[in-house]
Amino acid sequence: MEKIPNHVGIILDGNGRWAQEKGLSRSEGHLAGFENLKEVSLYIFKRGVKYLSVYAFSTENFKRSVEEVSFLMNLFVNKFNTEFAIYKQENIKVIFSGRKDRLSKEVLLAMDKITLETKNGTNGVLNICLNYGGQYELVDAYQKMLNDHVTDLTIEKFSSYLYQDLPNIDLLIRTSGEQRVSNFMLWQIAYAEMYFPKTYFPDFNGAEFEIAMDVYNKRDRRFGGINYENKSN
Repeated sequence: MEKIPNHVGIILDGNGRWAQEKGLSRSEGHLAGFENLKEVSLYIFKRGVKYLSVYAFSTENFKRSVEEVSFLMNLFVNKFNTEFAIYKQENIKVIFSGRKDRLSKEVLLAMDKITLETKNGTNGVLNICLNYGGQYELVDAYQKMLNDHVTDLTIEKFSSYLYQDLPNIDLLIRTSGEQRVSNFMLWQIAYAEMYFPKTYFPDFNGAEFEIAMDVYNKRDRRFGGINYENKSN
């Protein structure tokens, strides 16, 4: 029987290299990646995955050129306000993880708009990590607990103080062949199976996801010596 991961995480890597190899600008690579995100995310949800977290923009990405960061921010605003309506049509709930500082008013308003419009979605949850860093998430969670004077700390309670209270990631995919997690959802990937295809993200389509699923299904997931599939997420 096929195993469907409950929560998939994808580090969207390789947009710039994809573009450069085609003689295009990095901006054109980011545009292609964003277009692909829409297509592949809907495919993943139709395969039965309930949660999909994507690494769209890290806290460190602000170190890139002013031109590239500005293009990406404008791209977020444009796509969130227009093409993301497809998620409402498909009954997908869109949420965001990350810090709001350094994000413009226009980006924040676009994020709020799509979050509000899709809040009742029941066919899946798309978690977009934007201005996100896993270490920052842990620090911010701890600070919130200090503010709430939490003393009886448990794993479950700590999870509830993260940017979003989500189940653990079952399958982590990083496209482009790089084999590192780059500060992505460090708490949630504690027991994730990891897959590192060489495919750049703009080319990571449904067929590529099926290869990832095949790899995932061949893994013997274990949790302290106990088969992980028997554990509740």
